[in-house]
Amino acid sequence: MKKVIYILITAICVALPWSCDNEFLSTQPLDKVSSEATWSDGPLSEAFIYNVYSFLGYGGFEEQALASISDEAMFTHAGRNIDRFTEGTESPGSLAWISSTYEWGSMYLAIREANVALENLPEATFDTELRDRLMGEAHFLRAYYYHQLLRYYGGVPLIDRPYGLGEDYSIARNTFAECVDFIISDLDQATTLLDGKTVTPGRASKLSAMALKARVLAYASSDLHDATTAQANSSVLAGYGNIELVAYTSGNQMDRWTAAQAAAKAVLDETTGYKMNLTAPVTAEEGEANYISLSMGGKSAVGDAGAAVELIFQRTHTPLYTQESAWPLGGIHYGINNGPNGYHNWAGNTPIQQLVDDYEMMDGSDFDWGNPTHAAAPYDNRDPRFYATILYDGADWKPRPSDVAPIDPADQIQTGYYEGRSATTGEPITVNGIDTRKSAIEDWNGTRTHYYTRKFIDPDPSLPDNQSNAQVIPWPFIRYTEMALLYAEASIELGQEQEARDWINKIRFRAGMPGINDSGSDLVDRLRNERRVELAYEEHRYHDGRRWMLGSELGRGIKSIQVTAALKPGMDPLVPYRHDPTVYDYTYTVVDNNENETRVWNDKMYYRPISRDEINRNDLLIQNPGY
Repeated sequence: MKKVIYILITAICVALPWSCDNEFLSTQPLDKVSSEATWSDGPLSEAFIYNVYSFLGYGGFEEQALASISDEAMFTHAGRNIDRFTEGTESPGSLAWISSTYEWGSMYLAIREANVALENLPEATFDTELRDRLMGEAHFLRAYYYHQLLRYYGGVPLIDRPYGLGEDYSIARNTFAECVDFIISDLDQATTLLDGKTVTPGRASKLSAMALKARVLAYASSDLHDATTAQANSSVLAGYGNIELVAYTSGNQMDRWTAAQAAAKAVLDETTGYKMNLTAPVTAEEGEANYISLSMGGKSAVGDAGAAVELIFQRTHTPLYTQESAWPLGGIHYGINNGPNGYHNWAGNTPIQQLVDDYEMMDGSDFDWGNPTHAAAPYDNRDPRFYATILYDGADWKPRPSDVAPIDPADQIQTGYYEGRSATTGEPITVNGIDTRKSAIEDWNGTRTHYYTRKFIDPDPSLPDNQSNAQVIPWPFIRYTEMALLYAEASIELGQEQEARDWINKIRFRAGMPGINDSGSDLVDRLRNERRVELAYEEHRYHDGRRWMLGSELGRGIKSIQVTAALKPGMDPLVPYRHDPTVYDYTYTVVDNNENETRVWNDKMYYRPISRDEINRNDLLIQNPGY
């Protein structure tokens, strides 16, 4: 229609005795940029690549966290379809919650944008230095989005060009091995193209491409993706007729671990991590401060900005490719999403007891509810990372909002129920902690597990409205410590146990924990628990539990804690209440929690289903095992 209108206007100009304005005829849309203009102009091409970054979303700073479909957390608010996964009822026609940073359609849209860039950038007419950088970033981003799909679904259709109108969009899934090879090829190209380029926080770099390669190779080496091992461990996978879509059917698993180890070591040799050169543990206080600094992306209560080198690829707060512009102050609402309801926060993804119990004692021994000393004071003498990650009953926290401060001048988390006395009769009463679901402050947003998240919530007491406004903290997509843990894991698999212990101890010393001397299966367990606590709430546990084929742990249910406090003989209650073991006897009882979901494990949950709509659109797609 536009072409017809243009021809008619031209004909009129020729036929009539007056002249036409040529600028009128060449008018361009003011809200769009042509393809030719984009790829001939450096800033416009850069803006296009920023849009490809936008599919990273909030990273892990969404209201619903991946932690809540693993044995890290419970999502407090019902009705979000999380239970479809955790209860094993998810099906192609009834999908569970999934973040857009993993969702099939969203990732393929992102991949298409990267393909558009990679098709056009080689012919770009602007500065070659910028062109090569943008091509390197596009290769990295395409690899990243394919790796997201690979982690969720196994092998997926590999599309390396933008489809046009009228093409046949039916395409079969590639094998798992083919997808790994494709991703590694993209990352190798990104590494070459980004070599020597300026490193900008939030944008892909040579190091981030190398690090993602190490992760992809380590995942590919794991038991879930070795067909022989996976089928021996799961009847669902043993009965799957297309195992090549989700696992290697040839080659040697140890050769794959060798490649993963080399890739991780290349990253470790390229740079240094935050305080990873220690030869002995720091103090418990310094260990906690170190971990807080890491989770703040370098911002620490002691003003230490050295953690910046730790972040290899991060989601920054920047106007270049932000999605947060609609949020107050332009930042992330992680604090209000997850903080205590006694601060008018929403208690979203609360830690479950299984995670709490997996933090070691300060001497490196396991916490044990069968130990009377541990059971009487379960939050004493724990791994310093526990105190930097989890808010528990009696934990010190930020100043309360002005309307709450009069009833908690001590600024302590209150998730228990405490003995008091009626002001009128003197009879015993129960005082509900102001961070419980029976709080006098808010009775609909409280934790169901009696814990809250501290990690990633800025402890700065000067922040406005105690987390009710947005905070600006980078999301750690990839950090140096993950590379150290992947290297240690590969070293264990290859029988190089001392090398693994050395790197695990570097991480533990920074946290104030003693070194280890484990070997054999004990060393495997130690490595896995070290990943669990060091990378807690960073979207690793869900993937780790699956690639290690620990489904029974991921689906082992939800445990919560019940905290009660009885007055010691002859003691009067503290008004307002504050945590005080000299006044109260505290009792801690672990209970099952099935309020929102009753968790189970079915081996089909090692992969997510491809939606019925996608299957209907593309009849060459083969569904994942168990669906």
